[in-house]
Amino acid sequence: MNTFFIIFFALKVFTMQNYSKNTHQKFSISRQNFHILRKSHIFALEMENTKAEIVYSEDINDINAPRFTDWGVHLVCNDGDAMFLFNGKPVTIRKNDAAVINHPELVTHINASPDLRIRFIAAPFKFIYNLLPANHYGVVGHISLFENPVIPLSPEDAWRMNNDIEQLRLRSDDTHHLFYDELIGSLALTMIYDLFDFHAKLHGDAAPSERTANVVKRLLTLLESGRAKRHREVTYYAQELNVSPKYLSETVKRITGNSVLNLINKYAVPILIDFLNNSDLSLTQICEEMNFSSPSYFSRYTLRHLGMSPSEYRTAHSSSERR
Repeated sequence: MNTFFIIFFALKVFTMQNYSKNTHQKFSISRQNFHILRKSHIFALEMENTKAEIVYSEDINDINAPRFTDWGVHLVCNDGDAMFLFNGKPVTIRKNDAAVINHPELVTHINASPDLRIRFIAAPFKFIYNLLPANHYGVVGHISLFENPVIPLSPEDAWRMNNDIEQLRLRSDDTHHLFYDELIGSLALTMIYDLFDFHAKLHGDAAPSERTANVVKRLLTLLESGRAKRHREVTYYAQELNVSPKYLSETVKRITGNSVLNLINKYAVPILIDFLNNSDLSLTQICEEMNFSSPSYFSRYTLRHLGMSPSEYRTAHSSSERR
């Protein structure tokens, strides 16, 4: 075995380990997976038991398309500005802003200026999550960006973000490339590392230890799976993670700046709103479905987080729909 082959094989193994974090996850792609939709260029990657797509678009109104439920959007604004609600909170993007929007289905009320120019890459959250490198900064960034998805960039960093997106768009047609899977994976990782850099320059680069990052990462996995629909107690998650409630509370607060309850409620409240907006469900059914101990506690929880009781919310919502 010559020296060149040894080096080549080592680089191949290193790339695959960092790309998929699982040597059994093999990506394959075929030309028929490609489609052109308006300004969107879509290419599909076939993962083991999972189909993941990466979408390029320049239309701000695409970011909350139904197909992007549980996806992640990586956006850069090159001119103009836009406002929207994300998880009920107002967000504004301006020239030279990047935005990382996990769960773009939580985006509503998009209002863009006539001169707005944006471009974005979108991909299923699971696909992005599998690409995240093992340096644990992604845990901090993920939570911080759920709170505020906008990262102001310098003109130089805005150019880098544009270049990352452009490379993914341009190389998507290189299906003849013998290492196409690794190529697309490395380009996506370049964009992720650049976003880490942008975010760290704004918020600090301290990354948690492996153990603490693992605890928070597993907590996020539980919350992403919808557990907050029926479980909103710190003790429940501490038990699931095999740690004490005190350790979980202190760890989450130290890493994220949020309390565990605050984090849990960020996932529970959108579920509650979806149920309240569903007129086919009675308030009694919602109370049972979300495992509230009593109707009075259900009412107090809704009042605390939505500013009105469940019946008042429904009355206000139905009135706004009629208008």
